[in-house]
Amino acid sequence: MLGKATLLEAIAGKNRGILASEQDKQAILAAIASLEDLNPTPNPVEAAELLDGNWRLLYTTSKPLLNLDRFPFSKLGQIYQCIRVKTFSVYNIAEIYGLPYLDGIVSVAAKFEPVSNRRVNVKFERSIVGLKSLIGYDNPENFIYQIEAGKKFTAIDFSLNREEQQGWLDITYLDSNLRVGRGNEGSVFVLTKP
Repeated sequence: MLGKATLLEAIAGKNRGILASEQDKQAILAAIASLEDLNPTPNPVEAAELLDGNWRLLYTTSKPLLNLDRFPFSKLGQIYQCIRVKTFSVYNIAEIYGLPYLDGIVSVAAKFEPVSNRRVNVKFERSIVGLKSLIGYDNPENFIYQIEAGKKFTAIDFSLNREEQQGWLDITYLDSNLRVGRGNEGSVFVLTKP
C-alpha cells in the first residue's frame, strides 16, 4: 500500500521522533493524514483480533515519551504499548539503556474503555520505574504477566489517582501490523506489531 510505504519511509531514521526536524514532522503528519484516509478498519475499537497484542512504537510527537531520552547517561530503547482486549488493559513500557547495570524501564499500567468505534478513554492506574535487574525485566510479556499476578516490584512502584491520570486515544488507522493513534494532548503515535 502506497500510503503505508510513504509513512514508513518518512519516519525511517527519525529515532521515534527524537531526530525529526520541524520539516520532517510536517511531512510525517501529512503522510499520517493520507494513510488515515485509507484506513481498512472502519471500527478499530471493535477489531479485537487486530488491536490485541504487543505494539512497538515507531514514531511519536509525545514530548513526555521523547523526553525520556534526555536522562543523563542514558538512552531511550524500545517503547512498547501492550494491549489486552479481554481485560481492557494497556501497558506502556519504555526501556532505558545507560551505564553498565543501570538499564531500566519506565512503565504505566492502565485500563481503557471504548466510547466510540475509534475512541477509548484511558485511566492510568499504576506506575513502575526501576532497574531491569532489580525488577527481573527481560521482555514485555513476562513483565505484564508479573503485573497481572499482583507482584510488587523492587522499584518505584505506586498507584496513580485514576481521576487525575486519564485521557483518550483515537485509533485512526489499524491493520494487521500497523496502528496510528491520536491522543488528547495532540500527540500522534505510529506503532507496529510483528
